[in-house]
Amino acid sequence: MTLDEPGTSLPAAPPIAEQVLGDRLDAMEHYVAILATRGVDHGLVGPREVPRLWERHILNCVVIGDLIDEGATVADVGTGAGLPGLVLAVARPDLHLHLIEPLQRRVTWLEGAVEELGLENVTIHRGKAQAFWGEVEADVVTSRAVARIGELVAWCLPLLRSGGEIVAIKGASAAAEVEQDHAALVAAGMQAVDVETVGEAVVEVPTTVVRVRGTARKTKRSARAERRGAAASKGHGADRRAARAQDSSKDYSGSRGRHGGSRGTDAGPGSRERRGRS
Repeated sequence: MTLDEPGTSLPAAPPIAEQVLGDRLDAMEHYVAILATRGVDHGLVGPREVPRLWERHILNCVVIGDLIDEGATVADVGTGAGLPGLVLAVARPDLHLHLIEPLQRRVTWLEGAVEELGLENVTIHRGKAQAFWGEVEADVVTSRAVARIGELVAWCLPLLRSGGEIVAIKGASAAAEVEQDHAALVAAGMQAVDVETVGEAVVEVPTTVVRVRGTARKTKRSARAERRGAAASKGHGADRRAARAQDSSKDYSGSRGRHGGSRGTDAGPGSRERRGRS
């Protein structure tokens, strides 16, 4: 199914959407159209969900933006069809989103959607959250319908910068889940947890979120991830120093050449840039 296929019925944006999204409404309508067509074709959205995409999915995710500071880096774990990660990227161009998704077919779909939407504030990673400890650092980690809160916090705390928080979209049983998983939360490094609702003035059923702050407990795996990150940073620094030395050598030998001396050559290593991918 394509966006311009005859007979394609796309859900109309409710009046509140323009009030919430302002000049980002057109871009969000485009994203909704992608979800309602190719999202269904790829099994990322159920056909019965199409009529309620705006209320149950888009606006349900948009409202958590009120909890995220301007210019923040956000990692969305288990992003799937981009809920809430792509929703935030479309609604908030000031944010930088890391979309973390383990399944290749979903990653391929996300790459196509990001390109079609012309988003420049999104980086897509293929893999599980644990694969990016020490590599991805975020002010906020988001998720929606990924795992129980105890498991989720253990996976996501190592992705947070100091002072950051997890904002997990949950259902009506969020408070009970937090109580049941309290021991696991403490073991993971949780320092504070709150269950809140947002979007009361936007959606009929307010969005329930669990906000968790803390510091990840050191494990052998997280320590290895930190060492990998430190080694990568050290390697980048060494490459930059080598590149500067090469440039200096060229400048010096070039100066000698202009004054009648022999022109030197330098075979030192060039600089490398490494970008994480999941």
